[in-house]
Amino acid sequence: MAEWAAATGLRRVVLASPRSFCAGVERAIAVVEQALERHGAPVYVRKEIVHNATVVADLRGRGAVFVDELDEVPEGALTVFSAHGVSPAVRRAAADRALPVIDATCPLVTKVHAEARRFAGRGDTVLLIGHDGHEEVEGTLGEAPEATRLVTDIAAAERVQVDDPQRVSYLVQTTLAVDEADGIVQALRRRFPALAAPASDDICYATTNRQQAVLMAAAEADVVLVVGSANSSNSVRLVEVAQRAGARAHLVDGVGDVDLRWLAGARTVGVTAGASAPPGLVDELVAALGALGADDVSERSAAVEDIRFTLPKEVRRS
Repeated sequence: MAEWAAATGLRRVVLASPRSFCAGVERAIAVVEQALERHGAPVYVRKEIVHNATVVADLRGRGAVFVDELDEVPEGALTVFSAHGVSPAVRRAAADRALPVIDATCPLVTKVHAEARRFAGRGDTVLLIGHDGHEEVEGTLGEAPEATRLVTDIAAAERVQVDDPQRVSYLVQTTLAVDEADGIVQALRRRFPALAAPASDDICYATTNRQQAVLMAAAEADVVLVVGSANSSNSVRLVEVAQRAGARAHLVDGVGDVDLRWLAGARTVGVTAGASAPPGLVDELVAALGALGADDVSERSAAVEDIRFTLPKEVRRS
């Protein structure tokens, strides 16, 4: 009761915009939904279609079966590749088993894969800036494993070795924090002045927009709540960006994860959500904050997003 009372001093909620689903996530979820509608359950999905516990649970309830590897998929079963992309080895494995596949890879991840092939094909050592073990990184590394080196942080940038300092390029995981990636790129440029960049930024528009928006909310807030799952790279980065801006920030899967002690003494709470988090979870959180006294809800917009991606032909409506 004391914790609840301490949290009832809230007066304002500042919503960061854009927040929640991006075009790539909407496309990936729609692929599974359409596959279930057209073919019926079960539809097998390699890895989580997007990194959000609520989305995965909802689709599982409708008949999606999430597996870690293709050997868990029965012969002939319809299989969806997640939004994070897969390596050529995974594609070959699916083809060898003649599995019918629908590829839900985000087009912006597909772009990075194409760049990896292009850079490696011209003889470069490719320095991939990203987080070890992330599915997107694993897929990109698989495009040219002999030519690619993973660079996880500035320390790794200072020690990575290349075959020829005159033939070196870099790529970036699409969901990294912009300032984090920039620091690593600067370290690489100091060591390799000939370092070639991708034709356009690899960090996706949605990641960048949400980071800029959370900075705007953090500037006004006593505490920032980021809706997203712990395995969502872009959601975790939003927490880190807000913290580096000086805010107290916390990641929550939903309203049930909010610790009232975080809100003690707070007058203004900033709220945002990662690109894989459903907007309904934000609505629930705002309603709960309203019950604690926050009667003023306003929005801070960093950008307007109107991008839409076409569905794969296998599930496209005619």
